Amino acid sequence: MTDLAAHDADSPRTPAPARQRRGGYWWYLVPGAIGFVAVILGPLVYNVYLSLTKWSGVGSPRFIGLTNYIRLMGDSVFWTSFKNSVAMIIAMVVIPTLIGLILASVLFDYLGKRFGAASISVLRAVFYLPQVLPVVVAGIVWGWILRPDGAFNAMLDAVGLSGFTRDWLGDPNTALPMVMLVMVWVQIGYPVVIFMSALGRVDPEIYEAAEIDGAGYWARFTAITLPQIRPETFVVALTCTIAALKVFGPIYALTRGGPENATNVPSYFAYYTFFKKLDVGYGAAIATVLTIIIVLVAVGIMRWQAHSEKKELSA
Repeated sequence: MTDLAAHDADSPRTPAPARQRRGGYWWYLVPGAIGFVAVILGPLVYNVYLSLTKWSGVGSPRFIGLTNYIRLMGDSVFWTSFKNSVAMIIAMVVIPTLIGLILASVLFDYLGKRFGAASISVLRAVFYLPQVLPVVVAGIVWGWILRPDGAFNAMLDAVGLSGFTRDWLGDPNTALPMVMLVMVWVQIGYPVVIFMSALGRVDPEIYEAAEIDGAGYWARFTAITLPQIRPETFVVALTCTIAALKVFGPIYALTRGGPENATNVPSYFAYYTFFKKLDVGYGAAIATVLTIIIVLVAVGIMRWQAHSEKKELSA
């Protein structure tokens, strides 16, 4: 017993002031936690509650259970809006990622070596400019270009293609492709910047060794560039997919979800139902389902990234 007591007395212990200092660090999390609860968690919980009620925004909400969700499953406009979300993913994720990767590679490997870093910085800023433009400003400009008496139809008239002129945003057959075109223009600068940054961290000696061994540009691109920038590719895929699923501003500025719901998306559908039709509970149900889908997609992409990295390490 005496030996154990002596051992305990001699064993090193963390001084009390050090433990207190470590414990004090938790207080720095309090402002962020309060902000998270006030801005994200609180409204989310309240939105879920509203989705279980029938309410017009006046008076007291009446609890109706899962009625709004059952109604949602049979709503053709809801399914149309999610079909349009797939188109937004193509326009904001797939096409910009592919084109952005090619542009970044050309800017970094070819133009950068010929014209220097300053010229490439200017071009990179030009590609990224649509990202920093206010959404309303970009929407007004593109709306002016694509309207019946706008610049695009005037250009078609000037080159003798007046038979192709139309109301591009007012025709259900062309509205969605035109919105997709605008979203490609808006989104393309983001992957260019990310991929150029990723290419800058790749060791140039790897390229030089592959070139000495006789590997061509395409072989170097597929065997070296793509594996090296895989983490940034997942970042672009994740962030752009979330942006595509919750896109609202461009739709509001360009088409208001029309014509005939041809460009309607879940976020605008929820807004219109909530604030215009004053069907608050139903709008909250749309927003809740959209939130769940975004979370599931984000978790899926992150699990895919973790599996890919684990597979690469085990190879």
